[in-house]
Amino acid sequence: GKLNAGGRGAGDGHGPAGGSQPRAAAAGGAEPGELIGRALDFKSEGAQCYKDKKFREAIGKYHRALLELKALLLSQEPGGQRPANAAAGGLSDEQRQAVEAIEIDCYNSLAACLLQAELVNYERVKEYCLKVLQKEGENFKALYRSGVAFYHLGDYNKALYYLKEARSRQPTGMDTTHFILSLTSRILPLGSKFALSVKRH
Repeated sequence: GKLNAGGRGAGDGHGPAGGSQPRAAAAGGAEPGELIGRALDFKSEGAQCYKDKKFREAIGKYHRALLELKALLLSQEPGGQRPANAAAGGLSDEQRQAVEAIEIDCYNSLAACLLQAELVNYERVKEYCLKVLQKEGENFKALYRSGVAFYHLGDYNKALYYLKEARSRQPTGMDTTHFILSLTSRILPLGSKFALSVKRH
């Protein structure tokens, strides 16, 4: 099986920067609900770009969604950029859950976009997937993509671990078992001695 699809994404993981920084910086006086709403809008736009195979644009949208959330989280800190009265009460449990869900979706989607590149930045794919797994340790997509990334980075022990974890958590209807087994069968003959020799890669 082919390890990743063709098509050009942003190999460095950064989408168009135009307008994203000022937008987040200008969020100083916005309410948490407004920032979360904007992040959701960017995430939805990113999903549409991904469906349209506009991977570079999708990456930009997901980064902008994360910037909105970053502005929100910074504003909740004691020395935050917003007036104290605007941050009164902090985020509700529901808002915190929404922020985490958006972050998980965005990092998972960023990894998916990067895997569409002709020259995939597997280091960045790994980084995004591990961010997801820090928040949701059993996330199938992040486990699976981590395994693929570690395989390409030459860390076969970790690749094997993540692929086995992914296989045990595969949702019904998702047919990646063949690919996982195929990758695993390629790793095992390398032997633990060789795997250990590249563990520091």
